[in-house]
Parts: sequence; structure tokens; C-alpha cells
Amino acid sequence: MQSKSNEIDRHNLQPKKFIMWLFMVSSIIFFAGLTSGFIVYSGDGPGKTLNVQLPKIFEISTVVIIISSLTLHYSYLQTKRLQFTKQKIGLWLTFILGIVFIALQVYGWSTWINLGVYFINSNASISFVYVFTFFHIIHIIAGLIILITALVSSYNKSPNVTNLYRMEIASIFWHFVDILWIYLYVFLLLNQ
Repeated sequence: MQSKSNEIDRHNLQPKKFIMWLFMVSSIIFFAGLTSGFIVYSGDGPGKTLNVQLPKIFEISTVVIIISSLTLHYSYLQTKRLQFTKQKIGLWLTFILGIVFIALQVYGWSTWINLGVYFINSNASISFVYVFTFFHIIHIIAGLIILITALVSSYNKSPNVTNLYRMEIASIFWHFVDILWIYLYVFLLLNQ
């Protein structure tokens, strides 16, 4: 009876995973459009390129988000091993690192603002950087919400199929957001 219940749960959860994949594909298309717009605008002539340095804090935020992917992977492995205390530790570390990442991004904005590099200016290439980072932060917030659902599942002693499913969703989405940031950061480094 228990395995039949697990099988039903697994089939009920699959469409939700498909919706998440659709969201990720649409996010890829969205960011590809933004980066294409950046390339077209900055290739239009002198004075339209990103002629300021990226905030140095973005390097640290890149390291933070990579570490957060490692802590989430650790948590996922612990879930598969039925080590739920270690799963919770990994999830909490990932959640905290996600908050730190957002704080570092906002600090990067404040660094630029203190230097007089504003969102609204005569060079839209700079505005693109604000837009890239803002929409990435929105994705991080969505990832944090998904992490919260995985945490709630781990504390509520949900059936392991549900707990593992939430960990899979959290892992897939969080690693996607990590790779997305690395892509954006490298793209901006190459175009500054």
C-alpha cells in the first residue's frame, strides 16, 4: 500500500517539475534577449559600451553563489541518504548564502551609486547591468522560496518521496540560478 501511495505521489509531482522547466526555459530566453539587446546597443558606436568597471563585490558574490550550490548539493545527497539533520544544515547554509548573495548585489549597486554611476544615465549599457542584476535577484528570491518549501518539508517529516522531490526541485532551480549568474558575470566581464 505504501509503495502505491509513493507511486501516486510521484506521478502527481511530475507536472509541477515540468512547469518549473518551462519557467527556466522562458528565463533563458528572457536573459538571452537582454544580453542580445546589450550587444546591439553597445556595438552601435563609441560611448555606448560599458566604460566602467563592474563592482569588485560581484567577484565575491560569484564565489558565494558557487558555494551555495555546493551546500545545496550536499543537502540533496544527505536527503538521499536519509540524513535529515544534515539535510537541514545544508538547506539553511544555502538559504543564508542566498541572502548574502542578494546583500552583496545591493552593495554593488550602492558602490556604483556612490561613484555617480546611476541606473538612469546617458549610457544604457550601464542600465543593462542594473536590469541584469535586478532580474537575477528576482530569480534568487524565487529560489529562496523554493528552499523554504524544502525546509518546511524536512521539518514536517513529509513522506520521503515528497521530501526528495522538493529537494530535486530546489537543486535544479538553484543550480540553474547559479549558472545563470556565472553566465551574466562572465558576459559582463567580457563586455566592460
